[in-house]
Amino acid sequence: MSPTEHCVTRNHIEVWHQRVLPPGTERITVWRVLCGSLVPIVVWTGIASFVHIGFGPVPAGVLGGIFTLAFLAGFTIRRKGRHTVRCALYGALGGVLDKSLDGF
Repeated sequence: MSPTEHCVTRNHIEVWHQRVLPPGTERITVWRVLCGSLVPIVVWTGIASFVHIGFGPVPAGVLGGIFTLAFLAGFTIRRKGRHTVRCALYGALGGVLDKSLDGF
């Protein structure tokens, strides 16, 4: 089996403790990835808002840049692993949101 045969499945995309993933192996949508990542999205939106209000737009932009670099790194690693563009996008988004809160 090539990696592209089963891309965008539960086996390739882990989303915030897998609470919203369907029970079997099936294609998932970006909406399902985002629903599974609501906690990190809310936390990072709150942190970015606090930084923007407290310190100005430049530090908030730096925080957004770090998030973007982590996303691009995840996307690049998945594409080099011969995953489809869709799988790489969803996996990078879900992965960066999930792994970004490991320190909290």
